[in-house]
Amino acid sequence: MLLSALACLSPFDPETGLPALATAAEALLEVPTMAELPRPERAIFLGSGALTGAARESSLKVLELTAGQTITQWDSALGFRHGPKAAVNDSTHVFVMLHPYDHTHRYDDDIAVEIRAQFPSAKVTTIGRGGDIPVQTTGCARADAPLYVIPSQVLGARWSAELGYCVDDPFKGQNLSRVVSGVSFYPYAG
Repeated sequence: MLLSALACLSPFDPETGLPALATAAEALLEVPTMAELPRPERAIFLGSGALTGAARESSLKVLELTAGQTITQWDSALGFRHGPKAAVNDSTHVFVMLHPYDHTHRYDDDIAVEIRAQFPSAKVTTIGRGGDIPVQTTGCARADAPLYVIPSQVLGARWSAELGYCVDDPFKGQNLSRVVSGVSFYPYAG
């Protein structure tokens, strides 16, 4: 949906952009680091600008796929520096999405270094150009956002299987559905 909106409402060119994203996505699936990461008690995803939404989606993917067995949180890289950082403990894995724009990338690097120094027992993994999980970005953060979600999808699916859940329905049809239902539509009275 995001890429369709970008194709309609921004200068994103699907003819060149989609093949570049597909190539980058294929490369991400081959990253050996993702096969080695154990499931944490807590997973926190941080992203700046357009990647803040990718951090939120990543958080939801892991939470849903592990049926709530991995508690997740998301924030912007700068927003995380104060109160939200209280969630980090020895059983936390923090994923920092490195923005494709050099200036923003510096702040993302800074928060990764800061968390590693303040919480040496917590695991910190960077995702993006030059990161622990490298991403071949197109340079457009909005278009690249789906690439940054792929690691959480891969990890969430693997951790779900390790927990013995059906990856397609970790809740066994009980209290979470893949299809939104029960929503009422009301006439607009504006």
